[in-house]
Amino acid sequence: MAENSFVLAIDLGTSGPKVALVARNGRVVASEIEETRLLLLEGGGAEQDPADWWDGISRACKRLMAGRPHAKLEAVAVTAQWSGTVPVDVTGYPLMNAIIWMDSRGSRQATKLNDGLIKIEGYGLSKIWKFLRLTGGAPAHSGKDSIAHILYLKEEYPEIYARTFKFLEPKDYLNLKLTGKFAASFDSIALHWVTDNRNINSIDYHPSLLTLTGLPRDKLPDLGRATDILGEVSEHAAADLGIPAGVPVIYGTPDLQSAAVGSGAVKDFEGHLYIGTSSWLTCHVPFKKTDILHNMATLPSGIPGRYFIANEQETAGYCLTYLRDKIFYADDALETGPAPKDAYARMTGLAATIPPGSDGLLFAPWMYGERTPIEDHSVRGAFFNQSLSTTRGHMVRAVLEGVAFNSRWLLGYVEAFIGRKFESINMIGGGARSNLWCQIVADVLDRTIKQVEDPVQANTRGIGLLGWAAIGKHTFEEISANIPITGTFTPIPANRSVYDKLFKEFLIFYKRNKQSYARLNA
Repeated sequence: MAENSFVLAIDLGTSGPKVALVARNGRVVASEIEETRLLLLEGGGAEQDPADWWDGISRACKRLMAGRPHAKLEAVAVTAQWSGTVPVDVTGYPLMNAIIWMDSRGSRQATKLNDGLIKIEGYGLSKIWKFLRLTGGAPAHSGKDSIAHILYLKEEYPEIYARTFKFLEPKDYLNLKLTGKFAASFDSIALHWVTDNRNINSIDYHPSLLTLTGLPRDKLPDLGRATDILGEVSEHAAADLGIPAGVPVIYGTPDLQSAAVGSGAVKDFEGHLYIGTSSWLTCHVPFKKTDILHNMATLPSGIPGRYFIANEQETAGYCLTYLRDKIFYADDALETGPAPKDAYARMTGLAATIPPGSDGLLFAPWMYGERTPIEDHSVRGAFFNQSLSTTRGHMVRAVLEGVAFNSRWLLGYVEAFIGRKFESINMIGGGARSNLWCQIVADVLDRTIKQVEDPVQANTRGIGLLGWAAIGKHTFEEISANIPITGTFTPIPANRSVYDKLFKEFLIFYKRNKQSYARLNA
């Protein structure tokens, strides 16, 4: 393959899109980033403007291609934030802002959907049996799944619901903009909970699930595999992006699934931990299974014929962003001024001066409720056990450790789910750029952590490699060998006893305060 041939990878995160050129070996040779607005609304609302997404992608893509005017595009592949809803009319025009994965306004509708005379963990027995048997999971009570977004619109905004031609995930909306085709992949549609996933090689909408949820089939897109060719870049999209028309566009996959590919942990039972805005700990598996008590299930992967374990910690790296923007460098009357470009480096430098355990300061990272290993939309973040000697360095380190404690909480249930311990875990996302955070995670989880090279590009790299596989010029078996590891962090025995003690207190803190959270945030 010529060195000037690339897959154009589009990665839409919550903070904004990234557009990159990915070589056949997975190397991201150039990329451009744009920021998009996040609108947090009363009552648990979280929205973004799809026009902002496309405008940001257009600007980034034009800059990218201007720097590589002779680059040959073999394919375009999109990955994006998951569990979002874009209602569009028959022309493809969005009828409102996109409801994104953080939005919990559909919790009442989700609870109503799951209701029944005989319940288990808040789910009607007959309904949960049908959901689990056919899909592998069930709509979360939090209201953050796509099905909850749609039912919320149906009840609260019936005029928008009535005018909607198709409800699309963010990734599938971008594919519509690229090709003019209304479609979704088997993996992106999973959180609508209306597809029969029992046969991983033959997934389709199930009539009884459509009846149970009340979703009409004609308002949902047709389905294909993540590696299928959806269509070609249209003339209009080509003009917007500054690329040739006619380039093949694959169906693509959501961010959890593309990160799994980009982490290099593509074999069954090889784990990876992502720490970015949110966090997850997952791996591919060869079976369909559900842990309803801890909100985990195996769902279709971006790799055809494979499942992966779906779970998510709502806020991880975003806790550090909160500390930076709302505490250390807030835009308020104290006039601390804007955060310097190296703010994160300065903050983690402070944290490195603090001993493991932060002198007993604990941080709960549940800033926007939590999904796994407990589903609790009312829980919130907290610093616990502050003293007069607590410094900003203590607070930063406690945030790093608190996110790691939540990952350890999840680790126990993930390993029980797969029936084995991880020998090592590949770490990706912005958090993996910090050697300190990688070591803290290794110490807290008591597992070897492998720091993937260029970890913030994991999603982009993953969707690029998926694109190469889709056009038959790469295999998934080659991926592990093509993902370099730049650092290996083994647990430090002296730190283990400190973190074991604090982890017990971390769990006790939640158990003793969850009722207070429920009352305070009802």
